[in-house]
Amino acid sequence: MTTSQDTHRTDAAQATRTAVDAFFAARATADTEALTALFADEVDWLLAENPVVPWIRPRRTAAECAAQFEELAAHTVAEDARASVDTMLVDGTDAVLMGHLSGTVRATGKSFEGPYALRLTVEEGRITRFHLYENSVSVAAACIP
Repeated sequence: MTTSQDTHRTDAAQATRTAVDAFFAARATADTEALTALFADEVDWLLAENPVVPWIRPRRTAAECAAQFEELAAHTVAEDARASVDTMLVDGTDAVLMGHLSGTVRATGKSFEGPYALRLTVEEGRITRFHLYENSVSVAAACIP
């Protein structure tokens, strides 16, 4: 027997998957306008502060969150950027993605790599939470000349 709560959870999970797919499509094409539209007006943003990494800083608004991806692109070599999604778990409005990422810092020519986990929350079709856990030691080491 399916309850209205089960239906709501299934609908929320589908909306979350749709927003996550749109997020990755916008990231792949560097579509800042689409990214800005995907982020809520105010976002619970968490990416461990790392003073030697120029694209990592606190963010809160949709425009600030979308700008992070432009800043990342400006400081890394596009041809060397790789990100895989090995696992995606969706439960209602929450999604957790796990995979591996790598890249090269333009200024130093040094590479970084490691596993990541990304927790997203999607409400009313927009990302309200973005928590990224990555190999910050590797990223920082690649930024130091």
